[in-house]
Amino acid sequence: MEIRYPADPIRFRRMTTEETRDSFLVDTLFVPEEVVLLYSEVDRAVIGSAVPVTRPLRLGASKELAASYFCERREVGVLNAGETGMVTVDGEIYELHNKDMLYIGQGARDVSFESERPEDPAAFYLLSFPAHAALPTRKMAMEEAEAVYLGQAATCNERTIYKYIHPGGIKSCQLVMGVTVLAQGSNWNTMPPHTHERRTEIYLYFDMAEETRVFHFMGEPEETRHIVVANRQAVISPSWSIHAGVGTGPYSFCWAMGGENQAFEDMDAVEMARLR
Repeated sequence: MEIRYPADPIRFRRMTTEETRDSFLVDTLFVPEEVVLLYSEVDRAVIGSAVPVTRPLRLGASKELAASYFCERREVGVLNAGETGMVTVDGEIYELHNKDMLYIGQGARDVSFESERPEDPAAFYLLSFPAHAALPTRKMAMEEAEAVYLGQAATCNERTIYKYIHPGGIKSCQLVMGVTVLAQGSNWNTMPPHTHERRTEIYLYFDMAEETRVFHFMGEPEETRHIVVANRQAVISPSWSIHAGVGTGPYSFCWAMGGENQAFEDMDAVEMARLR
């Protein structure tokens, strides 16, 4: 498991492009036949993926977690960004289609991933935070998620936010997780931007053509930088940073948060005039 240490706002101002990407971009996910995990010291998040092709893949613990099994003291959100697959949790099988999500509660001992068809594998995205209580494992299909419509065509940010894991949906200890899908012709997400000092947020960009790129903006409002992101890559956004992006073509993204609260509306809006 790779360990990623955070950069503070002062160091961030002096970082090169390569240093910024090394600190905040996760571009090692979705390796066929592997479970890939990255441990971020920002709110102790674990970012990962599982792409089973010819055999099931098991989610195991590692030395970095100091646990006998992965969910001993953790909860996990699982998004299927690929074709149909199955997640088995302590003997119970959950079938996930594209953009379906599964919450796995603390205490689940045996977790494994499998694809329905090897020629069209599932692509499971994993996001985990420490948990303080055991809550039920639960699946939610995309059509069951709470949909919020934001933005407008005139400002190129018309989008639908699908909320899966949150106080009004699947209950969790601290994880909040969902998917945003941009409308045809819109390319901006989370603009105007915001911060929330109480929570870390992580974006996974997906559903992108091979040549498409998203320019993800981050940093303090007065000290912004950008990271160029390709399909199925993630960006870690610490609590002091904005998180917004614009794409050269259609894309979706999975957002996930962990920290002091679970209030989706807890945002500190940033006026456009502050951006530098």
